[in-house]
Amino acid sequence: MKKVKRINTIMRYINNRAHFTISEIMQEFNISRSTAIRDIREIEAMGMPLVAEVGRDGGYSVMNNSVLPAVRFTDSEIKALFIAFMATRNQQLPYLKSRQSLAEKLLGLISENQQDALVFLTQTLIFEGTNPNNPDLLDLSDLPDPMLEKLIQTLLLDSYLWITMKENEELKSYPVYLLYLYHEKGSWLMEGFNLDNEKKQTFPIHNLTNVKPYTVKKRLTRKEILETLSEHEDEINLMLELGLKAIAQFKKYHPLKISISYTNPYQTTAILKTFIDVTNSEEIIEITNWLLFLGDDIRVREMPKEILEKLEERLSLYCP
Repeated sequence: MKKVKRINTIMRYINNRAHFTISEIMQEFNISRSTAIRDIREIEAMGMPLVAEVGRDGGYSVMNNSVLPAVRFTDSEIKALFIAFMATRNQQLPYLKSRQSLAEKLLGLISENQQDALVFLTQTLIFEGTNPNNPDLLDLSDLPDPMLEKLIQTLLLDSYLWITMKENEELKSYPVYLLYLYHEKGSWLMEGFNLDNEKKQTFPIHNLTNVKPYTVKKRLTRKEILETLSEHEDEINLMLELGLKAIAQFKKYHPLKISISYTNPYQTTAILKTFIDVTNSEEIIEITNWLLFLGDDIRVREMPKEILEKLEERLSLYCP
């Protein structure tokens, strides 16, 4: 490991520990005692406030209530950050303004040569959702739902939420324990446990009009919620065997709640088990489209007749 990279890594190692010794540094980074001492002295010279502790069990600790030195980025780390920013354009991610200001601050920390390299990468690398003839064409779609950041900020205070949703031109409110917040097919969704009817529900964020902490003291605990969910787990009604081509398609896209288990050590075959709500016509259409997307490298073990009928209906359109 090169010296600059090693010292940056040692600094992160030190920041995450209340106390450390030279022996621990030697063992962790596979370096000699003299090299470890030189690295520690260089880190101290950079401004990291270390306190040496004498005695048999002595070592070092970071001084409390002290400002740590600025983090130094390697060329590869800077490129990794900017490529990540580029790859997430037009993804409707939260904290958009903060991402933009972060990129501007990083640009101010690097040399002109590094800036030129980033400009070249920006002009050369093209990611999904970007028009190469007009890279800024889809910038407006990068704006997240205005309620998304408020939801995240409230969630960081408490997972028990009081949400207000717009449903059929009416406003309805629910006490919810938030299980997951996720992005699927261009939309942000939240999966929560409705504390009124004690059922799991999915709420589209674009219908959310208000959110605040649910402050009622007498409520189900997280453990009780998870136990209730496990007791009412839906029985599996869709089971498929996937070949290599179908697995490749699965990796490109799959609904959030669906996963696969590999059936050989080479990961060339897998089995898919899940529950499909056949009373939900939209879900049947979505799953039908997705099964067609997987291709013909699948074998059906079990499938609801409603999905089978929809598949036959779709295939009949292509078979005169």
